[in-house]
Amino acid sequence: MLTVYNMYKHVFLTGPPGVGKTTLIQKAIETLKASGISAEGFYTEEFRQGGRRIGFDVVTLSGKQGPLSRVGSGTEAGAQRRECRVGQYVVDVESFERLALPVLKSASSGGGTEKMVCVIDEIGKMEMFSQAFIRTVRQMLDAACTTVLGTIPIPKGKPLGLVEEIRSRRDVKVFNTSTSVTKNHSPIGLHYCSGYLLAESLKEQNLTSVFLTGE
Repeated sequence: MLTVYNMYKHVFLTGPPGVGKTTLIQKAIETLKASGISAEGFYTEEFRQGGRRIGFDVVTLSGKQGPLSRVGSGTEAGAQRRECRVGQYVVDVESFERLALPVLKSASSGGGTEKMVCVIDEIGKMEMFSQAFIRTVRQMLDAACTTVLGTIPIPKGKPLGLVEEIRSRRDVKVFNTSTSVTKNHSPIGLHYCSGYLLAESLKEQNLTSVFLTGE
């Protein structure tokens, strides 16, 4: 059994692309809702056309959806477009901020003394083109009544400032997803206690399991 003791207020998953971080986040959301725990936030998912991935969408927990990035042609570049590019993808910063910022601000400011879980999947290169997003995440991490359940990329290339800040915080527990997740795996057991999100355990199903190791 893996437990996040109450010295940790925030929980983050990390791992290589495609390992199943978003799948675990979605299952965790289901668990939180079933337990009657208030949650706001967003996750990202692939956007496909004709069976081919051409970008990523932002999906809020309330069901709103819009583009985060799309495959961009080099001819439409321009200085602003080049600044907001990750590989072949052009990031739609305005669309991302329009969808993500209101739900994050609602989670960090609403509810008074009510404890709130905020889901942020993910804090990566694309999302960090938004300075407003960076400021909002920092505010949320310091908010008294907000616990963040999020994902961050594994270290690769130039360090990402906000990601490194999160890793170094004493109130953050980072779990590494070290094997791929399929629809047959059971979710991370999550519950809320004294205002802290606790990763309770990982359960085997069909003789397989998802292994998380704390960093």
